[in-house]
Amino acid sequence: MNALTAFQQNPPFFCFASGILALLIGSFLNVVIYRLPKMMEAEWKKECKQFLGTDEDIPPEPGFNLVFPGSTCPNCQNKIHPLDNIPVISYLLLKGSCRNCKQRISPRYPLIELASCLLIIAVAIEYGVSIQAFFAFLFTWSLIALAVIDYDHKLLPDNITLPFMWLGIICNLFGIFTDIESSLFGAIFGYLVLWTVFVIFKLITGKEGMGYGDFKLLAMLGAWLGWQYLPLIIILSSFTGSIVGAGLLLLSKHKKSQPIPFGPFLAIAGWIALMYGDLLTGLYIDWAFK
Repeated sequence: MNALTAFQQNPPFFCFASGILALLIGSFLNVVIYRLPKMMEAEWKKECKQFLGTDEDIPPEPGFNLVFPGSTCPNCQNKIHPLDNIPVISYLLLKGSCRNCKQRISPRYPLIELASCLLIIAVAIEYGVSIQAFFAFLFTWSLIALAVIDYDHKLLPDNITLPFMWLGIICNLFGIFTDIESSLFGAIFGYLVLWTVFVIFKLITGKEGMGYGDFKLLAMLGAWLGWQYLPLIIILSSFTGSIVGAGLLLLSKHKKSQPIPFGPFLAIAGWIALMYGDLLTGLYIDWAFK
């Protein structure tokens, strides 16, 4: 009996194995979330140096990527032992502190690992052992990384949105989530809708209401799910964004002049549409046409 057959015959085991894998990937997502913006910043600096012709005067940046150097404590820079890098468990055993310097380590690391685990288990339950589940796993992990990076840096890296937009189109060449026509129009309309809102808002106010990364993220969501889900995604993201924004202002946790990144809300809405889009649309139609 191969692993695929074992998973098909034992769905709880498939969900358990998916959750364990998701914890490990969640640990890697923490690396991506922390390092990718720094790598992009280093690349931008390098390009600026080349443009200004100052390469010879400034020493080259040390090697830094998603693999090297190994993980270190953010406080004392001491290398983290593999046994201290087990998702969630190590954090609990160490009581959220570095073994070396005893400084507190942010709880966001295990929280992202747990989020990855819970969301992937939900996908495994919804899609079962299928090709849809495999690609939905990838889609979910991309949205986690994009949401947290945008929250931290107000940045949605092309390194993630564009490859995943194309991956969504490739998936739907084979009808994995929708047909190819819906996928292509989803990517086109997803970009154009927010770009149009951006242009109109700028003409009226003279300010930029959102970043170009938001256009690309909605294009990516449209490529995966089809243009039919774009209204649902826009409504859900706008609603959650308005509620969170109003809550932050009421609690004085956010200044009116400080922009709130829209990417996390798009990512949340996109994942909900992936999982429960048909259900929500059906409930709305039943309510609207009663």
